[in-house]
Amino acid sequence: MTTLKEKAIEYFMNGYSCSESIVQAAIDEGLCDKSLLPVATSFSGGMASGCVCGALAAAQIISGYNFGKDNTKGNPYEARERSKQLVEEFKKRNGVTCCKVLSGGRQGMERKLHCQKMVGDACELVEDMFKAVV
Repeated sequence: MTTLKEKAIEYFMNGYSCSESIVQAAIDEGLCDKSLLPVATSFSGGMASGCVCGALAAAQIISGYNFGKDNTKGNPYEARERSKQLVEEFKKRNGVTCCKVLSGGRQGMERKLHCQKMVGDACELVEDMFKAVV
């Protein structure tokens, strides 16, 4: 059985951006709708500006889709709390959430290989988020 992390890294190494790879893997796992893939594109490369890591942004997209206002039963602030937890745990693992800092000026394949870690970390956080729900 292939994990969300393994699927996302495979997509990432084969042409998808960081954010797209995680959302596509989540679509494959039934965690979100396929209409979110184009949304994920704009979060690639730190929103194309080097700001928030696209992998973390993808985890947030999936969280919001599942726990946001219309999908939260009883607690309208659940998505915000989960968002905060995602950021805090990502920071524990990587120190920062800024794409420019995380990528350290790497380009091309060197950057792809380096950023696999952030893609993997974000997927683990998504998986943990859903384990906590069950």
